[in-house]
Amino acid sequence: MSHRDIIVIGGSSGATTPIKTILGSLPRDLPAAVFIVVHVPSRSLGFLATISAAAVHLPVHAAVDGLAIQSGHIYLGVPDHHLILSEDRIRLGCGPRENLARPAIDPLFRSAAAAFGPRVIGILLSGMLNDGVSGLQAIKRCGGVTLVQDPDEAIADEMPRNALSNTEVDFILPAVRMADVLPELVRQPAGPPRPVPADITLEVEIAAGGRIDSEILRPIAKPVALSCPACGGVLSEIVDGAPLRFRCQVGHAYSAEVLAKKQEDAVDEALRVALRIVEERAELVRRMAEDGRQAGRMAVSEMYEAREAEYRRYADTIRQAILHSLPPSEPSDHGRG
Repeated sequence: MSHRDIIVIGGSSGATTPIKTILGSLPRDLPAAVFIVVHVPSRSLGFLATISAAAVHLPVHAAVDGLAIQSGHIYLGVPDHHLILSEDRIRLGCGPRENLARPAIDPLFRSAAAAFGPRVIGILLSGMLNDGVSGLQAIKRCGGVTLVQDPDEAIADEMPRNALSNTEVDFILPAVRMADVLPELVRQPAGPPRPVPADITLEVEIAAGGRIDSEILRPIAKPVALSCPACGGVLSEIVDGAPLRFRCQVGHAYSAEVLAKKQEDAVDEALRVALRIVEERAELVRRMAEDGRQAGRMAVSEMYEAREAEYRRYADTIRQAILHSLPPSEPSDHGRG
């Protein structure tokens, strides 16, 4: 029986430090391959060097399409491509962004679950919102083991807490304890393989760049009266349970939390544009009122003065709406980005 020889790690804001802690403690003879997607730092040119320096005992590679998977090696997601695992090789997917990210955590986790089932160990670290939660669920559904960073340790605790709220997690540990547990887990028998659910397979193919339209999406999602922030297409609600997720007809994917944030941003921008237009209108009619007074047309001047006052009231209302829509400021020591 095979052992757990595939480790997938996902994180976002605040994840670099725990990743360095975990990789720095992995033994030279680790009988497993490690794959990492970090939403923000992975786009930095210095991230590869940072991880290479931390993983003192194991070689680190930027993911390359078609690259053979080797035990004892670490592979990092690269900008603008999903990191997808397929049998014994890496695939770089050109499919739509998921939660505004590419590479995204969930496609890596789902593809590992589909390709390797119970051989997978999934690790979710610090980050905002709920990226990676759906992917952790896929790993569990295919028989893998899941670890989540202790939210009390995470710089950004939303991803770990959302994972704990929506998924049956096997281990909740600080990064140092993860580093101790992993060598034990990879040597344990993986257990028998399970059938891969069709919805997981479909979402992996979407991330890889496979064809997607409303008919292909229909078995796993139902259309709703919401539009995609990226392309304006109709969104469909994924029906596989929590967390609440959506995909559009071309494949862009969002958790409900990310979608809500994008809508809030759009509303805020619309309010600011409306405020500018109304204030410009108020300034224009003020000048028209002044021009009427200078020309001796007092009735016209009074009409424009009334309109100016009305526009100023509208502007004040919009300004108050903008102020009330602003999120509360975070304490500076949270380190969220």
